[in-house]
Amino acid sequence: YPPSPRPSLSLLRCWRALPSLVSPSSALSPTLSTVPGVKPGLDMGFGKWVFLQVLLFHLREPIPAVSGAPSGAGFLERAKGPELFDWMVGLRRRMHENPELGFEEFETSKLIRGELDAMGIPYKHPVAVTGVVGFVGTGGPPFVALRADMDALAIQESVDWEHKSKVPGKMHACGHDGHVAMLLGAAKILQEHREHLQGTVVLVFQPAEEGGGGAKKMLEDGVVDNVKAIFGFHVDNKFPVGMVASRPGPLLAGSGFFEAIISGKGGHAAIPHHTIDPILAASNVIVSLQHLVSREADPLDSQVITIAKFQGGEAFNVIPDS
Repeated sequence: YPPSPRPSLSLLRCWRALPSLVSPSSALSPTLSTVPGVKPGLDMGFGKWVFLQVLLFHLREPIPAVSGAPSGAGFLERAKGPELFDWMVGLRRRMHENPELGFEEFETSKLIRGELDAMGIPYKHPVAVTGVVGFVGTGGPPFVALRADMDALAIQESVDWEHKSKVPGKMHACGHDGHVAMLLGAAKILQEHREHLQGTVVLVFQPAEEGGGGAKKMLEDGVVDNVKAIFGFHVDNKFPVGMVASRPGPLLAGSGFFEAIISGKGGHAAIPHHTIDPILAASNVIVSLQHLVSREADPLDSQVITIAKFQGGEAFNVIPDS
């Protein structure tokens, strides 16, 4: 990138994320917008003070230019151009019409490979069943990865529009069709300027993000063994189009699952005193589980417990055994 007379917005946001260490008299401080979830006055240790000193040093130093390399603004203008924009929108709509669940993304994988072939980008396939891993650049280190997930959800799309899901009971309700289109768009721009890359960008198209353990299988297949940094992203309807948001620390949650069987003693619903009602017991368990968040966990930590499936009984007048 060419020399920059001022720090980028992303670095300004990083600076603002260390509010207790930034002098109130700083000339830049009035221009910094608060990052959601960052508490002013947070006690920062010595390690973060060192990080701030390094950050400030880099903010004051111009970034050396790579001869012939396009500017960041040039990349942005290329991404906003009608040819690339319309191509990405078309890709997203094709995937939206044909959603596939985790480890079943065969047509999605085929579409990705077809586009990479058209760009002349080499790739590995299959990886983690349906995954695809592409490579742009020198083929050597350093390796930096960009990751997008591919799978849809088992949800019926109820909105009628031109590109509604054509598969009953399946829908790209989490935006992974958009993620794949975005990564293919990035791949196209990077491939156009591959001669300026001093290393390799690894394009990770991951299957089965929605609870299938696709990331674990990708790791087991060695996808990021030599990768020094990896960037993931997720669409978010809370922000206006064109805005990119981030913050220090964890941003999206990991998830765990459990199943439990509450056993009792069944009987007729009219004589519950002759039974041990597992429905009532399970209901109390569900309510009590919320205390793990409200009374057992640090209130400054972000945690959620959701019981999304409750199954018991087969008749309205019979208390089940479990």
